[in-house]
Amino acid sequence: MASHSYPILKTRCTPHKVKRVDYEMKPEAEFLSLAEELWSYILSFLPCRDILRCTSVCKALRQTYMSSSELQYIVELSGQHLLPNTDGLTPNSQRLQLLRDRAHAWLNFDVHSSTTITMPEMPYDQGTFSTDVHFYLWDGAYNSAMIIPMLSKPSQQTIKRSWSPGTLCTVPHSRKLEVLMDPAQNLLAVVYMGYNEHKTLCIDLKELDSDSVHPLAAGRTLFVSKVPKHNDDDHIGTRDTTLKGCGRRIAFQHLCLIWDWQHSTTSRSVLTDVIRNSAIGPTDFCFLENNRLLVVLEDLRLYSIADMSWTPQLLACFLLPFFLWDLQCLFPIDDIERSAQLQTQARQTMHTSDPTNQLLCLTASDVVFVISTRIFFDLDGIEVATPIPWNHWGPSNSRVLAHPDRFRCKIHVRGNRLLQSFKVDAGSKLRMMDFSPLAVTNRRGLGRVVKEPSTIYINGPFGDPGVSLTTSLPYVEVVSDKIFDALQNIWVDRDGIYLLKTVVEYTVVGSERRFTGLSTRLETIDL
Repeated sequence: MASHSYPILKTRCTPHKVKRVDYEMKPEAEFLSLAEELWSYILSFLPCRDILRCTSVCKALRQTYMSSSELQYIVELSGQHLLPNTDGLTPNSQRLQLLRDRAHAWLNFDVHSSTTITMPEMPYDQGTFSTDVHFYLWDGAYNSAMIIPMLSKPSQQTIKRSWSPGTLCTVPHSRKLEVLMDPAQNLLAVVYMGYNEHKTLCIDLKELDSDSVHPLAAGRTLFVSKVPKHNDDDHIGTRDTTLKGCGRRIAFQHLCLIWDWQHSTTSRSVLTDVIRNSAIGPTDFCFLENNRLLVVLEDLRLYSIADMSWTPQLLACFLLPFFLWDLQCLFPIDDIERSAQLQTQARQTMHTSDPTNQLLCLTASDVVFVISTRIFFDLDGIEVATPIPWNHWGPSNSRVLAHPDRFRCKIHVRGNRLLQSFKVDAGSKLRMMDFSPLAVTNRRGLGRVVKEPSTIYINGPFGDPGVSLTTSLPYVEVVSDKIFDALQNIWVDRDGIYLLKTVVEYTVVGSERRFTGLSTRLETIDL
């Protein structure tokens, strides 16, 4: 047994004057002797989990929680992975009820009650996009585009506009590669290749509603001095020219450049060398928040872009279970730092999604990985130089779902909810999944609770043997009873569900139905 020596207390007092001191703590006022209002006030400073732990201590604290709308609102926000926007005007009791009713409405969505608008006729070859309750499309060949609101509400400013052929970008001797529209910031960004003495890539920044120079931009054009030689050809594919934005950040996939467009027209935040040394080059990327970028290669690489004057700093590398070809990343983010307009809208909605607790989707050829973003923010103990194996991070933080045909089966994600279309004999149905922790509580008997692990077999690439993956991220699922014909695309946001459909039109002549053409319609299910 180890021996210990303790310092001897020396005193000048005579022995009969030294009294034994009892150091047992006897607080003047115990916690439970305080007024109930003080209990609630003190508990409101605790995280959600600690509040719930306190409610199991005794009946008095449990009753305090049950009678406090503020404490229940804190727990409800955390359970739905939301952040509060406090305006000081709406009582907590009303906020709490609205939050619970909205969560319930998502699992009780009525696909038979919707609003449909016919889209204007316009040829396009570069797909369709949904952002901030707006729908936009563009055509690179005709140099034209359009944007229309999908859901108009008094509290939201909307933009409706079209660019006739040749007007989207007026730079002569150039080819348009990508367009980004951000209604919340009134921003239009157009990537084009200039063919002068030196082939150069540029990004024009304008106001979305007027084509004037954006008042917050450091300049009208973001520059790339010269296209690297290994990319110096005339056939840059559209999959290689993805342009994405988040607040002050804009990133361009082809060269993996990131700009702070409000402070500089040039970029020192470059990942070109990293991408060049990759086996497959960048498949896709996404902003997880203003200061973090996730690049999808043969693995998932998380970078800090907090300091835009330096090359992005690698934070962690997450290995995938095996090589996945043609991965695409889907992560729409609620950015609360975009502009004064968006901040006003956020306050009106009373809450926004927590970027550290949302869903990210990786779609491959026949599967989709639904991943909780918490894994990309809880980095304690992770060494940058050591890649993290799939078995250490993937199974408990994700759910792998079958997605057999990405051209006919569509998927979209927002916050903690995922919307997926899947094939049935007569067409397609919709599946809504809620992955928030309180989904089971707020479902009020609706939907199917999935907590048990599920296993899916994924075929290997190039004829290689496949692998079985078991994942266990829990969710609540609701499947619509309505069957849809041809769904071109689907979206979900905080306000509703949006379905882009192709409709075959006929005229009836006598007893015959004669084909007259096709029309595109946007169906809105308002929640």
